[in-house]
Amino acid sequence: MTTGTQAPEAKGFRWKLIAPLAVWLLIYLWPVPAGLNANQWHYFAIFAAVITGLILESMPVGAVGLIGLTVAGVGGYIDPDPTKSLRWMLAGFAESTVWLIVGAFVFSIGYRKSQLGRRIALVLVQKLGTNTLGLGYAVAMSDFLLAPATPSNTARSGGIVYPIISNIPRIYGSEPGPTAGKIGTYVMWTAFASTAVTSSLFFTALAPNAAALAIAKKTAGIDVSWAQWFIGFAPLGLLLMVLVPLLSYAVCRPEVKSSPEISEWASKELAEMGPMSRNEWIMLALILLAMFLWIAGSSPDIRVPLLGSNFVNATTVVFIVISLMLVTGVIEFADIVAEKGAWEVFFYFTSLLTLASGLNEIGFIKWFATEYAKPLAGLSPSSAMLLLVALFFWIHYFFSSITSHAAAVLPVVLAVGSGIPDLPVTTLAMLCMYSLGLMGVISPYATGPAPMYFGSGYIGKGQFWGFGLIFGMLYFAGLLLIVWPWLQVH
Repeated sequence: MTTGTQAPEAKGFRWKLIAPLAVWLLIYLWPVPAGLNANQWHYFAIFAAVITGLILESMPVGAVGLIGLTVAGVGGYIDPDPTKSLRWMLAGFAESTVWLIVGAFVFSIGYRKSQLGRRIALVLVQKLGTNTLGLGYAVAMSDFLLAPATPSNTARSGGIVYPIISNIPRIYGSEPGPTAGKIGTYVMWTAFASTAVTSSLFFTALAPNAAALAIAKKTAGIDVSWAQWFIGFAPLGLLLMVLVPLLSYAVCRPEVKSSPEISEWASKELAEMGPMSRNEWIMLALILLAMFLWIAGSSPDIRVPLLGSNFVNATTVVFIVISLMLVTGVIEFADIVAEKGAWEVFFYFTSLLTLASGLNEIGFIKWFATEYAKPLAGLSPSSAMLLLVALFFWIHYFFSSITSHAAAVLPVVLAVGSGIPDLPVTTLAMLCMYSLGLMGVISPYATGPAPMYFGSGYIGKGQFWGFGLIFGMLYFAGLLLIVWPWLQVH
């Protein structure tokens, strides 16, 4: 009996292990397209194999990324010099976004150990827990209220929202794994899909928005104020804030629809917890400090006391708060070392970030964008606009950094658009810039918070890709059907 049950699993594992190798070999042996050299094409083969391995879950995600990074580095695809190749391989481990994600996991430890996360979750459940949909709206609204003043969606969604809401599913007996679908999948996906919307709705909700606007200003002379940005996206953004909890409810299909008794239970649990403890007050103060530094540190007009600077990097804030958590005894260093999820995501996202940046470094992205744009010269302005925005949005599957995406692709798209008679370049630029937050929903590595929710265990690996495609298509359709006409008449 034991042999019979294990054989199919072993066979399935072998198939999933062979599939990425087959993808790599097929692309490797395919004739090199015009405009590329063999080195660029073969590097793309490695990247495609890694993505296949992630989708099929051939191995743990961190292992897939690490193996792909090793093959690319040993092969000298980025630089034939072994020392420089190793330096490239290790560069991602110093990337600030990666440490911001790890820091968000550590924040979760603080919420968990201090019991502050459980207390906040119980309050939310007490007020809104009788209705699962209402809980979804509470989660979405939390991100919406934080977004205008938090320029990092990783800090906002990963560092503030995620650590709190990760406590909610367990209250309903929903744990990562078999019981995730009870309510955990719905809560997590609603939070993730919501932060993609708020990142586009507010200019100050996503750091790459400013970088993209700087590129648009330099390339096409386009400049917009904070209010103009908001007004241009508001018809779609506000609509999506209403629809995302509903759409997530339909897609995730939570098993728990309503639970009147859970509100009474939450009230009893809060009563048993008693008043806030010392560590809860400290954790609350540290989170408020983090929020202040994230807001003040991003403003050129506010000088941060004690630090002697009017700018503090979002990741530096994380290190400050973690250090204070250790000093005050809210967490111990052993807790950080034991946080398996943080280090799995660390290796996974670091590898993907480095591999995706490699596509840009070797010129593959520029070639792809240019080749895609060539046939557009003879099309009508509307058709060309549609295809250029589609290129900008969906090419993000090749990126794990929204900033690098904007830097690599936006100038190409705007340059092509400027060469097409009667095409409104300002509208093209705005549609592309509004895409930056929305496109973060499409993959487990598309934006900073994605690895957090991907690694939570509440959203299945296959589910994440499927949900991402569904919501990505909905968001993209909204850009074309609502924002595009609105920009033309506004």
